[in-house]
Amino acid sequence: MICLNILLSVKDAADVEKVRSLLAEQARLSRQEPGCLRFEAYHSQNEPTFFILNEQWESQSALDAHRKATAYTTVYAPQVLPLVNRTPHPSTLIE
Repeated sequence: MICLNILLSVKDAADVEKVRSLLAEQARLSRQEPGCLRFEAYHSQNEPTFFILNEQWESQSALDAHRKATAYTTVYAPQVLPLVNRTPHPSTLIE
């Protein structure tokens, strides 16, 4: 399983609602993809310009396919990424 936590900081506060809407659409589409075990987008209550993506993918191949799918190629890469600073945190679950 591939676990990703991605921190997004919106560059311009005026874009927060736009990013929020785009991330909601991206999450909805991503959850429909084969191999997606979890895809959640969170909006920080402490810092309005911060968002967190929590993703779990069945395998590296499922994650690779996601990066070629509609949610990534039409929503995330062209519309979200230009508006945010992105810090990815590939993670391991502590059990």
